Amino acid sequence: MPDLAQPTSTAPPRSPEARTTRPGATLAVTSAATAVALMNYTAPMLTLPEMTAAFGTPASAQAWLLNGTPLGLAVLLLVAGSLADDYGRRRVFLAGTLALGVTTGAVAFTDSTLTFTLARIAQGAASAAILASSLGLLVHAYPAGSARIRATGVWGAFVSAGIAVGPLLAGVLGTVDWRLTYDALALAALATGAVAFRTLTESRASRGGRPDLPGALTLGLSLTALLTALTLGRDGWLRAPVGLLASASLALLAIFVLIERRSTAPMIDLHLFRRPLFLASSSGALFTGLAVIGLFSYLPALLQRGKGISPLDSAWMFLLWSGTAFVVALQTRRLAGRVAARHQLALGFVLSAAGVLMMLGTVSGPGAWLRLLPGLAVAGVGSGLLNAALPRLAVESVPPERAAMGSGANNTARYIGSSAGVALTIAVATAGANTALVVSAGLSLLGAVAALAFRSRRTTGASG
Repeated sequence: MPDLAQPTSTAPPRSPEARTTRPGATLAVTSAATAVALMNYTAPMLTLPEMTAAFGTPASAQAWLLNGTPLGLAVLLLVAGSLADDYGRRRVFLAGTLALGVTTGAVAFTDSTLTFTLARIAQGAASAAILASSLGLLVHAYPAGSARIRATGVWGAFVSAGIAVGPLLAGVLGTVDWRLTYDALALAALATGAVAFRTLTESRASRGGRPDLPGALTLGLSLTALLTALTLGRDGWLRAPVGLLASASLALLAIFVLIERRSTAPMIDLHLFRRPLFLASSSGALFTGLAVIGLFSYLPALLQRGKGISPLDSAWMFLLWSGTAFVVALQTRRLAGRVAARHQLALGFVLSAAGVLMMLGTVSGPGAWLRLLPGLAVAGVGSGLLNAALPRLAVESVPPERAAMGSGANNTARYIGSSAGVALTIAVATAGANTALVVSAGLSLLGAVAALAFRSRRTTGASG
């Protein structure tokens, strides 16, 4: 019982952790910031031809213009997730929104392929802080069960929303100047951060111990070497630089595993790889990047070249896919408690493959663009299911106190996959758009098989 004689004026001020959590506000602000981060990610898809012309970018280097942000994301996501769990998810989230605003503004002043790519890598690092901490904040705000499933479904829908709106914004503002897109997105990131400062409450895992800086450094260098090798492979996979970078990536990854085994506070608990749900989450994210994001990141450029349509028209067509994904992801909250997340993941991959195969023969050459629409819609349904299932699996596959780390691991796999997928799509598209579509469909079906293969021995409810 409290001491009623104690004067209330002498009560110590409450810490951020002690404030009342506001679940609805937390969901709104994390979803909005996530959408802004994904808008930055997808914005160059529509303006790629204009940027390559402005920078004089050769065809062999075009993948760098698209891969800058996923490189920053892949390298920093696990680091950001670990820091968020240990030192405060709100703190990392606010730092991410501020950094995203600054780095996005810097993109508008770039004048070469190199400076644009470097600024985009910095954008990716800032976005990593937002994406990794968002799910940790949601897990703290929502108790386990149907409410959390619905919240992660809404958050996943806003991933689709950001993917949808980014190219459309770039298409509209790009008619004046492609740089205006980044001015607008910088202001949006800073505004979101201001709202988050007044809205979010702090949460952390409090494991103790020092930051895993050696692990962060070796993993970051390993992923940088890997993604650089994948991007340079566009000019030939058997060249010496590609082989050296790939070998360096493997060596650094082996060192990272040794460091994590000996660390008292590892950046990622290697025992998680014994969990079928964690493997399903990671493989699902990897194949989403490879099969889906890789293709659709380059699809607007294929449409502009193959159909001769304007950037704005291709943005509206892209919106059919990404907008459908948003609506479907938002509605998946109705599946809470009924469908296992990995089954939802497998269905998403199958529908994505079906939609892509329906687009065969329609991306380039003569013929009405209306023939593209059914395939885009079906693929959009599949993407919506994927975007809702992945964050759900990310938090279900790890202990609650490590939710941000789980989000970081999931998104790391996704953006490693997307970087590889973009490089692969650009490479195989030289043999024709249909080749790129078939490869994407095949990878989606492999993703479905992987999602079903990692079956938990003990399932409760719909979590298996």
